[in-house]
Amino acid sequence: MKTTQSVAVAPQAGTALTREHLLLLLLKLRTFIALFLIVGFFTFTVSGFLSAGSLVIMIKHIAINAFLALGITFVIITAGIDLSIGATLGLCGMIAGWLITKGIVLPMFGIAIFPSVWVIVPLVLLIGGLIGAVNGWIITRYNVAPFICTLGTMYVLRGAAMLTSDGQTFTGLSGNPLLGNTGFDEIGAGTLLGIPWAIWIMIVLALAIAYVARRLPFGRHVYAIGDNERAAELSGVKVKQVKIWVYTLSGFCAAIAGIVVSAQLSASHPANGTAFEMNAIAAVVLGGTSLAGGRGTLLGTLIGAFVIGFLADGLVMMGVSEFWQMVIKGLVIIVAVIIDQMQNRMQQKAAVVAQKAVIEGK
Repeated sequence: MKTTQSVAVAPQAGTALTREHLLLLLLKLRTFIALFLIVGFFTFTVSGFLSAGSLVIMIKHIAINAFLALGITFVIITAGIDLSIGATLGLCGMIAGWLITKGIVLPMFGIAIFPSVWVIVPLVLLIGGLIGAVNGWIITRYNVAPFICTLGTMYVLRGAAMLTSDGQTFTGLSGNPLLGNTGFDEIGAGTLLGIPWAIWIMIVLALAIAYVARRLPFGRHVYAIGDNERAAELSGVKVKQVKIWVYTLSGFCAAIAGIVVSAQLSASHPANGTAFEMNAIAAVVLGGTSLAGGRGTLLGTLIGAFVIGFLADGLVMMGVSEFWQMVIKGLVIIVAVIIDQMQNRMQQKAAVVAQKAVIEGK
């Protein structure tokens, strides 16, 4: 009887274990599954959804969200958040527009200097990085919650963007040949090998950040801080410096997005980037990065950006109301967070089971 009972119980335990492993695997692959389902759905319901022209346009849109999402991934891995990236995008775009249309006015000499694009772009990127660095410094120096700090920064930056032009739009960012400041609009409209510059920039940025995450000590320190900040500090990780650099990267990527958006529109408006941070956070969470920190991949973030982008453009092509689009995006974020919590609980349970098995084996 004992032998029969043990034989009957073993398959049940093994089946339960297999089901849990299968469910956990599906949760980990949720981004790829969502991308496959969305592309499949819109392919059959929207004519020309996967045509070459439509794909290029959609990926150009996706690139903007990808810039922001890639930058904020490290922030979220450290268990932080950056709500100011949309406002940083808007302000950096306005600064670029100001430099192209107004120049740097020197009243004492009665002249205005119009920098070339090769000066404007690095300067705007530097400003974006400095904005992120200030966020990181405030958070680490005064122990301010990232949510509160970046929320305040968001309002400051949005107001500053309005002040640069009294709420007006800077237009005609193609520049003036006589002033030597032409070429900015090429960033948005130009192509290389038939592929828009925005897509090339997205690819290069993703590869660079992925290299940092996988190959450099900085990447390992970011994950260590998110997993256990106190333990990381005791092991020699300079937690405050790493956090400042993480937020600097977030601001830098937001500045890239601001430049590309303004170049594509050939205009800068202070409201550019409004609510873009929500799409970026949705892409990161949908891509498998835990809001609790310590877990996430750049590939997952990139796929998450494609999911959000294809979903948004597909709904537009179907003629779905903008209000319903907002509802659907909100539901996607909620579902992504719920799934993330399910995955966390299942991984913790699996870890406990594995630890118990090791103890019993001893």
